[in-house]
Amino acid sequence: MTPLGPLDPSADRQPAVPATFRSGPRSKATAGRPAAKSAAKSAAKAPAKAPAKAPAKAPAKAPAAKPAARAGAAGAAPAAARPAGPRGALRLPEAPLPPAEVERLVSGAHHDPHALLGAHELPAGTAIRVLRPFAERVVVETELGPAELTHQQGGLFTGLLTGQRFPRYTLRVTYPGGEPLVQEDGYRFAPTLGELDLHLIREGRHEQLWEALGSHLRTVDGVPGTAFAVWAPNAVGVRVIGSFNHWDGTAHPMRSLGSSGVWEVFLPEVGEGERYKYQILTRQGQRLEKADPLARATQCPPDTASMVTASRHVWQDAEWMERRARAVHHRAPLSVYELHLASWRPELTSYREIAEVLPGYLNELGFTHVEFMPVMEHPFGGSWGYQVSGFYAPTARLGTPDDFRFLVDALHRHGIGVLVDWVPAHFPKDDFALARFDGEPLYEPADPLRAEHPDWGTLEFDYGRTEVRNFLVANAVYWCEEFHVDGLRVDAVASMLYLDYSREGGAWTPNQYGGRENLDAASFLQEMNATVYRRCPGVLTVAEESTAWDGVTRPTDSGGLGFGLKWNMGWMHDSLVYIAKEPVHRKYHHNEMTFSMVYAYSENYILPISHDEVVHGKQALVSKMPGDWWQQRANHRAYLGFMWAHPGKQLLFMGQEFAQGAEWDHENGPQWWVLDEGWPAHGDHRGVQRLVGDLNHVYRATPALYEQDTVPAGFAWLDGGAAEDNVLSFVRFAADGSPLVAVCNFSPVVRHGFRVGLPRLEGAEQLWEEALNTDAEQYGGSGVANSSPVKSEPEEWNAQPRSAELVLPPLATVWLRPAR
Repeated sequence: MTPLGPLDPSADRQPAVPATFRSGPRSKATAGRPAAKSAAKSAAKAPAKAPAKAPAKAPAKAPAAKPAARAGAAGAAPAAARPAGPRGALRLPEAPLPPAEVERLVSGAHHDPHALLGAHELPAGTAIRVLRPFAERVVVETELGPAELTHQQGGLFTGLLTGQRFPRYTLRVTYPGGEPLVQEDGYRFAPTLGELDLHLIREGRHEQLWEALGSHLRTVDGVPGTAFAVWAPNAVGVRVIGSFNHWDGTAHPMRSLGSSGVWEVFLPEVGEGERYKYQILTRQGQRLEKADPLARATQCPPDTASMVTASRHVWQDAEWMERRARAVHHRAPLSVYELHLASWRPELTSYREIAEVLPGYLNELGFTHVEFMPVMEHPFGGSWGYQVSGFYAPTARLGTPDDFRFLVDALHRHGIGVLVDWVPAHFPKDDFALARFDGEPLYEPADPLRAEHPDWGTLEFDYGRTEVRNFLVANAVYWCEEFHVDGLRVDAVASMLYLDYSREGGAWTPNQYGGRENLDAASFLQEMNATVYRRCPGVLTVAEESTAWDGVTRPTDSGGLGFGLKWNMGWMHDSLVYIAKEPVHRKYHHNEMTFSMVYAYSENYILPISHDEVVHGKQALVSKMPGDWWQQRANHRAYLGFMWAHPGKQLLFMGQEFAQGAEWDHENGPQWWVLDEGWPAHGDHRGVQRLVGDLNHVYRATPALYEQDTVPAGFAWLDGGAAEDNVLSFVRFAADGSPLVAVCNFSPVVRHGFRVGLPRLEGAEQLWEEALNTDAEQYGGSGVANSSPVKSEPEEWNAQPRSAELVLPPLATVWLRPAR
């Protein structure tokens, strides 16, 4: 190194630091940023940093471009400042850049700042160039000692090291009124993404995309920091802004990694818990500030910044995961309790608090699975999570990503599977999120007729773009691999599959064949299902699909979409129409209860009584029922007995398990108080809750009710035509032929001596017993029952070799099984 001489006190300096930088963090009126307060107050209210056990722990507040780094100021805690080097540093020769290049760099319009900044070999030595806006002095320190860089313009400091080739160096940066801060130079490092990553991103085949894009704590060449990477192919320039640079990204431009459309930078000393966004310069000259599409943690809404995070959760569900990998869902019991996490128990305000209560409740009621309405981050709570802005981040309303892992882990250790609602159909238009991400349609189609979702005022995804498909397919894998969820219920599939969905006349454009089918969406769903099933054995995907699209649950290698199950919306609609009728009128609607068996084996079905059926004026399930309070509850119980015996799996929304009378309210949750002893009708509600528990426990112990849900051999009508009596009777068969008979009386009268055909049993006694009776007194019923055992007679009836005369309780379902 050949310095020119002593430090010149009159050397070139930048203009005076603006008052906002002298007094503390720069502030803007944008959600997710620090408020405009004094530096001392900002420091006092700074968020907690990484725990002590965090790997590669970096100084909490000594980033590479910290303006106004005074002692005690925000971002300049004493622990962040290293000991200063000698003050008698010598000045290096300049290594200037053309003014136009500097302007592009400082304005954030340069596609490759790393080509200018950092260390670069020149014929005369190694050029060191550092961008430190508002810095007063920048000294480079190598093994040969300190030497000062010269300010060229706009915060660019340069110098030429002679006699050294790419030396290892650090920076000592001084801001007006502050002590020198020793920093690493992030622009001396190679890209943190490899060629394989970029190739897979270009091909749309990066199945672990979250490990390449987003923010990641890394240690590069012994230097701890955070690597940032974002896909923004139409951007002119991209910079990282955040709590570590006072939301001014001038010093932190990203480089474009060629045709991949990915921008990347490694920022030393940026650690866990830091908030950030991307500032994107568009072709139209706008500066957009966007949350990270692959952020794995976010601020709690209404704040919108992304957060640097790392998982430290140690999973304890190995036994569950091993068992899950061998599961065959179509031949296993599957009973799902659907809930909205934020309102299930409003007094439980975190994932961890819910984990203390929910597993025990589900075990008591016998559900095999729980389904969470969307847990992904969303800006508007009133969307219930169905307008997602952070597809890779569990909502911060209830805690951290590791807190959510803790909840899933707890459920698994109690033998409960976890399904999560997933929303690849659309996304909101919020300025900070995916809409026109880099100034142009990116995640959404360019054609506005295809981009706009007419029902929800949102935007649809462009399923024909490889990178967008990759974003969504990898997202499905992410939730299954990173959070051990056992299944994805895919929302609004019909709106994805049809180009004319909720669109009139000329408000849609046909596919290349002139049809209404969205072929790109169908292809995407096939790819998603095939990828998830290949990578995550035992995971289940479920389609909320309300049309007659052929092959929703057919395997992809046979031309189907590849889902494991499909919501049976037809059964739900028809059966609710029937049960809402007065009993005297039900005979005219009897076919509503039998038609589902015409198509029962066209798909693999789950029978849903979901949140959609108990909101927006549709009433709670018990309130749909006719009659007085006793009859409403009896209808409710009889309907659930019919539902659990019908071919298909079951799903029931929270609150309906104890017959709450009001619609679901996402702010206040279920009406738990009706179960309190002080409530006059608490016994009625507890009776229904007890019935749901017994339905599940008997169901799980009776293979006839689940082993052959998807094949005709598992079901036979005994009498599906007794419309005048409002009676349905049928038999279910297990794989070994063992039966369970269900008889439903949807009239409010007791029917004595009602003959029902019965299969022949092994042995001579031919005895049956009630496995469950929804009219039992412990459920709040009248207690009408059959004597036990029931002996069948050798009288053919309902095409069966034997039969028996039964007593049918009013508005009740009775299950009969071979006497034990």
